[in-house]
Amino acid sequence: MDFSIIENIDQLDPADWNRVAGVDNPFTRHEFLVALERHGCVGEHYGWLPRHLALREQGRLAGAVPLYLKFNSYGELVFDWSWASAYERHGIAYYPKLVSAIPYTPATGNRLLAGDTETVRRQLVAGVRQFAEEMKVSSVHWLFPTGEETGLLEDGGLMRRTGCQFHWENAGYGEFDDFLGALNARKRKNIRRERQRVKDAGITLEVRHGGEVTPSEWQVWQHLYESTFERKSGIPTLSSGFFRELGSTLPDSVIMVFARHHGDIVAAAWLIRGKSTLYGRHWGTFARHDSLHFEACYYQGIDYCIRNGIDRFEPGAQGEHKVARGFLPTPTWSAHWIAHDGFRAAIARFLDDETDAMNDYMQDLSSQSPYRQIDD
Repeated sequence: MDFSIIENIDQLDPADWNRVAGVDNPFTRHEFLVALERHGCVGEHYGWLPRHLALREQGRLAGAVPLYLKFNSYGELVFDWSWASAYERHGIAYYPKLVSAIPYTPATGNRLLAGDTETVRRQLVAGVRQFAEEMKVSSVHWLFPTGEETGLLEDGGLMRRTGCQFHWENAGYGEFDDFLGALNARKRKNIRRERQRVKDAGITLEVRHGGEVTPSEWQVWQHLYESTFERKSGIPTLSSGFFRELGSTLPDSVIMVFARHHGDIVAAAWLIRGKSTLYGRHWGTFARHDSLHFEACYYQGIDYCIRNGIDRFEPGAQGEHKVARGFLPTPTWSAHWIAHDGFRAAIARFLDDETDAMNDYMQDLSSQSPYRQIDD
């Protein structure tokens, strides 16, 4: 077995990478990661330096880890700013650190890319740990791994952190009205009322795959995407070239929901699908329209899943308002290795308390489920 660090994923054959990563999850595909690098979405400017770990056996790629050397915590969606602040107050450097993640993407998926070979996955955990110690970084963070991977990471000496998102599960619905029928009367009426408001405003929705989007529509989408971040004082890290390339290289995975008024695009949502999961990622609008966000980002996605037999819809991070619209609290995970003995112990205590609070939070929200009880 031979480990190496890859600073440009284009150095690896796409077929080799996708063989170990699989093609079910769009975010770990070579096409997605190379588009981020090729179009300046990661790199020194944003503090995401690719340092992907490759494991070869007799010259053949046997496993890999999407890995980045980080000089900030932006775009991770697992928040450790308070940890960095504590390090700074004690005169200790928190950055750089190593992060195994998909940049700007809070979506659960494999981070130990080795097919079903558990031995190789354990070697990948050890390989990243060894690399971290050689580089003398403060820490390693694995963001949004699967539950099974989180267990392997704990076996490798990392600490589990529990988070919460809101996901929709397809209960074998035949059409959107079947989903509505599973809700209690008040929530069902509210969703119908929100959808009707969009229709009454004269707004129509259309769903297109990436290969069907025209150059002018990509241009409008980029304007929508950037203006939304700018209004919220955020940083629009994804470039026009990134969106266009994915529309070409993953034409059936990229999904655009366009909202039109008198033929003009007034809002849009960018989603991406895997084999069994639809992921909502970004949204933009030129002006506020009552309930349009819910329609474009949630209800169109649910309808797409029902029509295409997709099991799950993950609309993104945060948002308790999603519960009333059929998305239930679902645990997510991260795993953390801290080099400093004192901070490792302190963070372990913090994670114990945080996990208890997070479990109580999810239990409380689960009690507010909008779905009818069996005897209703």
